[in-house]
Amino acid sequence: MEINVAQLLKSPIGTTRSYKVDEEVEFEGETNPHPVKGDVKLIRTQRGVLAQAKIEIQAELTCSRCLEFYRTPLKLDIEEEYIPSIDVNTGVPVESPEDDSADSAFLIDEHHVIDLTEAIRQYKLLASPMKPLCKETCPGLCVHCGKNLNEGKCNCPDDTDPRWSALTEKKL
Repeated sequence: MEINVAQLLKSPIGTTRSYKVDEEVEFEGETNPHPVKGDVKLIRTQRGVLAQAKIEIQAELTCSRCLEFYRTPLKLDIEEEYIPSIDVNTGVPVESPEDDSADSAFLIDEHHVIDLTEAIRQYKLLASPMKPLCKETCPGLCVHCGKNLNEGKCNCPDDTDPRWSALTEKKL
């Protein structure tokens, strides 16, 4: 997701641009693209451009019980500042700021283009559930044969120790 910000960098501080987003984003190391929809607002700051985005991404996750892939929508509220690597007026490389945030800052490339893909990837990871489930009632895999119990019962004998039976009783 790339946006050219050359004109915005030439504008006074506080100038804003707004964009509607409806496209697919591919992340490095992943095979399937992720549909992304939402709004992006770019604000000229003293150091560069502040990107604020409210987007929804269709993330592909792996269920932690049955190990099947499933898609789920994730809402992302992105707010990141992008720092130019080249001065837009002179074409001279810009020195990085001396503060600690310079190492982790997102950069505007030499063609004055912001790429939101990495920010979206990072925010997607933060928004993903720690224990993703394809559905709340997912029974998972059989502990003996490994069959996905969403597809039906397996033929394994029920060899549960009777001393544990009190834990399997459902209380209302």
